[in-house]
Amino acid sequence: MKLAIFDLDNTLLAGDSDHAWGAFMTRKGIVDAEEYARHNDEFLRHYQQGTLDIDEYLRFALAPLADHPAEELEAWREDFIRTDIRPMITEQARSLVESHRQRGHTLMMITATNAFVTAPIAELFGIPHLLATEPERRNGRYTGRYTGTPTFQHGKILALEEWLEAQQARPEETWFYSDSRNDLPLLEQVDHPIAVDPDPVLRRHAETHGWKVMNLNAVEEPAG
Repeated sequence: MKLAIFDLDNTLLAGDSDHAWGAFMTRKGIVDAEEYARHNDEFLRHYQQGTLDIDEYLRFALAPLADHPAEELEAWREDFIRTDIRPMITEQARSLVESHRQRGHTLMMITATNAFVTAPIAELFGIPHLLATEPERRNGRYTGRYTGTPTFQHGKILALEEWLEAQQARPEETWFYSDSRNDLPLLEQVDHPIAVDPDPVLRRHAETHGWKVMNLNAVEEPAG
């Protein structure tokens, strides 16, 4: 197995799906606009600075799921995917994924953004394997909590190792595409680390270590 792994936000997407979902909820009046937007923006800054408290953030991000029936949430999500997510998907991103598919590589998305938001986005790209933070559900409703290990920073490595163990397989070659300093732990583990439109910390690290740096706003061939 040759495994091509993709981060989602600001990598395959020209934007952040988690932050966009919060902005969508404020527009729709699902959450208190002023207070939620303030916290949403603050958590995004912490993520960008590499200082995000993932437990604190997930308590905030998953709380609205507990306030509404799953059917209502899914209807809102369908609208969100159409209005906010599809415009973030570039032809370059689709081509990148497709280039790995055509070479017979196993495709995987690993993202800290929760699976409620990201599962339909993985489907849009035709990526069959998604490792994402899992919101907890009981009796058909979300609880506002998560299960397992959040797929954030080192948690992405743990999730990948658990998946590989379940598959009883070890990849012979691996790629990982990401924009963020938060993904340095996994980037350092793969055969082909690729920095995509990287933040300043990741760009410096990539240049120092001779990693490929690419921009999905320009047509480039994938690594490998």
